Amino acid sequence: MATIAFDTLKYAKRLKDAGIPEKQAEAEAEALAEALEVNLKELATKDDLTREAALLRRDMNELEVSLKRDMREMEQRMTIKLGGLMVVAVGAVATLVKLL
Repeated sequence: MATIAFDTLKYAKRLKDAGIPEKQAEAEAEALAEALEVNLKELATKDDLTREAALLRRDMNELEVSLKRDMREMEQRMTIKLGGLMVVAVGAVATLVKLL
């Protein structure tokens, strides 16, 4: 979780110096501090991003390995099918030569 140093006393003093009534200045300072705290709970830190990047790299490497394996398998199937088609074609040509 990210943390931020927010000085509510200093902020309230600035508001009072600017002409805001004291109670209103204090209330605004507290409200802003609360809003910052709530919003910062959801903010990603550098460690969060580093961890997610590492997970993404791992997933991409696994995908690459899987794709390479699938391509090798497909290449083998295509080679077998091409060989079979060539045997059939040679047989058909040989049959036609004998018949003609």
